[in-house]
Amino acid sequence: MSHARITIDRDFSIADVPRRLFGQFVEHMGRCVYTGIYEPGHPAADARGFRTDVLELVRELGPTVVRYPGGNFVSGYRWEDGVGPVADRPVRIDGAWHTIETNAFGLHEFMDWSREAEVEVMEAINLGTRGVEEARALVEYANHPGGTYWSDLRRRNGAEDPFDIKLWCLGNELDGPWQIGHKTAHEYGRLAQETAKAMKLVDPTIELVAVGSSSRQMPTFGTWEHTVLTHAYDEVDYVSMHAYYQEHDGDVASFLGDAVDMDAFIDGVVATIDAVKAAGKHTRQVDISFDEWNVWYQSGLDSEDQPHQVEKAWREHPRLIEDAYNVTDAVVVGTFLHSLLRHGDRVKIANQAQLVNVIAPIRSEEGGPAWRQTIFWPFARMARMAQGRILRLAVSSTKTPTTRHGDVDDVDAVATWDEESGRLALFVANRSLDGEATVDLDLYGLRATAVRSAEVLTVPEDGDRLTANLVGAPDAVGLRPLDGVALDDGAVRLTLPALSWSAVEFDVARS
Repeated sequence: MSHARITIDRDFSIADVPRRLFGQFVEHMGRCVYTGIYEPGHPAADARGFRTDVLELVRELGPTVVRYPGGNFVSGYRWEDGVGPVADRPVRIDGAWHTIETNAFGLHEFMDWSREAEVEVMEAINLGTRGVEEARALVEYANHPGGTYWSDLRRRNGAEDPFDIKLWCLGNELDGPWQIGHKTAHEYGRLAQETAKAMKLVDPTIELVAVGSSSRQMPTFGTWEHTVLTHAYDEVDYVSMHAYYQEHDGDVASFLGDAVDMDAFIDGVVATIDAVKAAGKHTRQVDISFDEWNVWYQSGLDSEDQPHQVEKAWREHPRLIEDAYNVTDAVVVGTFLHSLLRHGDRVKIANQAQLVNVIAPIRSEEGGPAWRQTIFWPFARMARMAQGRILRLAVSSTKTPTTRHGDVDDVDAVATWDEESGRLALFVANRSLDGEATVDLDLYGLRATAVRSAEVLTVPEDGDRLTANLVGAPDAVGLRPLDGVALDDGAVRLTLPALSWSAVEFDVARS
């Protein structure tokens, strides 16, 4: 049995919970858009072709912001192809994912969908094959009220009022040789700087995200961020981070500890940003947009349903990286959310990639049902329950040795306190595969008066750690009541099942 002690002091906090931390990502890739969020003719589709069954799940998941339209896709995308009468839109090939793009779904459709989903839009621009003029025109099209060429074109296309998009990505993964329009750090830094200036001359209220490293393993990691920000620090508001993780060769202990790597990745980017700030004598603060993250089994990219195989036929919305997530994956995703939240003083935006079908919390079948994957649950609970201030925890836990991260705590946790509602939310994972974990909670400045809710995701009685939610068994894994919560005169002890992620909410009073 593992044991941990978590100390929480009301007066030691990190930051207010950034609401944009609970973002998602919609890319024109595989079946994320077509037969994912958009499928005219589906029994659940509305008059605009939006799948209402998927929309219901999106609202339940609770994302606050959605990044669109890519991703690798955006580096070869002409945004003008996705506006105007659908019958007049050109059909294009997409080299990023070797597919046919019909452009039946574009900017106006996504804006309509985002209003239905009740999410903020985070728009990405193409800085792979295009540049300053096209980006400037898109901001004018989207945000200018009228009386100019591009804004009046938007009005003729059916949107009288501006879209008022505030959050923009200056390209995608341009440090990567796989990216259409791959650039050196100096090339991208100068382009980002000039594009940002031009975009803010059209609308000075927008916020801009510069491209950071595509992963911590990139050979240019660190130097890329430093060079880009040396050029563009005063023009941008955030630098991006991307990270994907998977279980390698049965090394489940290291996989369960991968949030340690995410913590170190964030800390490294923060250090680089602050070094540029100090060297350049800048006064404003650049923060982080962790706008792609998830579990992704990239070792499967050579299978017949994966991209980058140019000998294959060009197809519309083929099945691409539709990973089926199991219990282990869900616990790991929970710890990734912990990492993002405990860095909420600097990570202000985060987007899980992607929303539907493509390495996603939601799955759907063409003409068929939609359902929740196992990773849906940690995201949905944290998006709803993480309110108020992020508290700085002191965690003392038994540890498990791993090959990639050294000794890793069996218990990983993060907590928020909402003074207005008097609620303390604790999110906690037991990484141990072998047994329960007992957790003693020491509260200072707060006294727990009642347990409002306690839920756990763990191995089902008739399953194992690899159990997943599939089309024939969509509810095999979910949240169930956590019985092991003892509250005695303000003292709290939790008993957590092996391999589990839990969300517990307390009523608390000041003490």
